[in-house]
Amino acid sequence: MPVADQLHIVPAKEWGRRPFSARTIEQIREMRCELRAARYDVCVDLQGAVRSAVLGKWAHPQRLIGEEKPREWAARYLFDEYVVTRGTHVIEQAIEVANAVAREELPTLLPCLPVSESAERHCDAQLAAFGSRPFVILNPGAGWGAKRWPTERYGEVARLFAERGFGAVINFGPGEEMLAREVSAASESTALALSPALDELIALTRRASLVIAGDTGPLHLASALGKPVVGIYGPTDPARNGPFGGSFRVLRHPESKRDHSRRAEPEAGLLTIAPGEVWSAAMELLADGR
Repeated sequence: MPVADQLHIVPAKEWGRRPFSARTIEQIREMRCELRAARYDVCVDLQGAVRSAVLGKWAHPQRLIGEEKPREWAARYLFDEYVVTRGTHVIEQAIEVANAVAREELPTLLPCLPVSESAERHCDAQLAAFGSRPFVILNPGAGWGAKRWPTERYGEVARLFAERGFGAVINFGPGEEMLAREVSAASESTALALSPALDELIALTRRASLVIAGDTGPLHLASALGKPVVGIYGPTDPARNGPFGGSFRVLRHPESKRDHSRRAEPEAGLLTIAPGEVWSAAMELLADGR
């Protein structure tokens, strides 16, 4: 991001898998030294998690600021200052915290995401098979299984788009190769599976007509780029974690409960959402954008 002067890369998942290994202990020591050496005056915790608050403490800033009621309540006890937030969506809450730190009402703007010329060229080459046809992005992956709509249903939606002259791209990340193969097979090979780097995904999403995904990063990236989005939600609450800004439709069973348990199987309410509902929501959005 052009507005960031420095990034600190924290391999937290790797540490969690091997918390007592010599390598983890050494990396933690190095990270604490790195953060402290930066001599930050203020640390603003927008995540509201114990892990992020601990990292803020490691930096030894003069002020560590977070929400009065963070996502993980224990994080509050690590903050030096609290901001009372009233918004429901996490972005609204983050804006309220930023306003309090800046001491002024900051405008709500879509982020200015960077443009990579090499990613643009790479994206054009990969999409050459579509010619001038419009295309949609299907993202079957998510952080854990309970949030994943079945791959065969994504494949059916891809077939519906193909029948109406649209291309379909299956976006998948590391470790999601099997999901992509299953969607491709269910689409009867009408969908193109791609595993882009982040700058390539930005370029790809800019060209898409619509994005269909669960509660996961590519969905929120599409919203940030102002693209129409169909969100397929189960155990997470779209009022808090749904698409923000732009045009979107969120599908969620009324009896689905908010539950961040890392279950492997799709949440029961998620399974009640049929491909036809997703297709109809997508067509409504595309019609609205004409």
